Amino acid sequence: MNPPIEASISRLNALLVDLDDATVRAPSALPGWSRGHVLTHIANFGEAMTRQIDEARAGRLIEMYDGGRPARDAAIEAGAGRSADELRDHVAATSAGLLAAWEKVDDWSRPVRHRDSDLAATVYAGWREYEVHTVDLALEPTSDDWSEDFCLHLLDFLRPRTPDGIHLILDAGTTRWENGTGEDRLLAGRLTDLTSWFAGRPLVREITGDRPELKPWP
Repeated sequence: MNPPIEASISRLNALLVDLDDATVRAPSALPGWSRGHVLTHIANFGEAMTRQIDEARAGRLIEMYDGGRPARDAAIEAGAGRSADELRDHVAATSAGLLAAWEKVDDWSRPVRHRDSDLAATVYAGWREYEVHTVDLALEPTSDDWSEDFCLHLLDFLRPRTPDGIHLILDAGTTRWENGTGEDRLLAGRLTDLTSWFAGRPLVREITGDRPELKPWP
């Protein structure tokens, strides 16, 4: 399977093995969310995406979350206070179910409601969710562990964040990424840190340049 989503899921599940209740109730890197919120969101995403895949294989299109964003947010709040064992088991079960659903796909061009895309795109959506939210747990690994392939994929996915009237240039030395038209705005640093900034995540080390105000996630 391409991208390497199995490795992303394995890394997350290995990270959760020794977590205790105090650790999952501590703040994550996302404002207002504990680690329990992040883990509940990851698990609920796995369930919802599995349903997208199963329904698409049957020729049906359904919403990602019944009840839309309000129901999604309510489910995260309801599950965030569970014990470390419950959260760990939920993430493990739903990620295993998601991998099993992808293994059954025989036509990756089938449409899904999620982002009005197709089954091939769901794998990339999962890659983003597991990689980014693993970092959001504010444990290990950090964004320093993101591969170059993942960074370039995430940057391309987030192109709509580039402000109007800005030609954004991210210079990581051997890698240079550009988007937009207008005033040149050059930022330099490690590719992982430049990607973290563009994704609205904390930096491991500083980047240089005048950072523009970015648009919301697409």
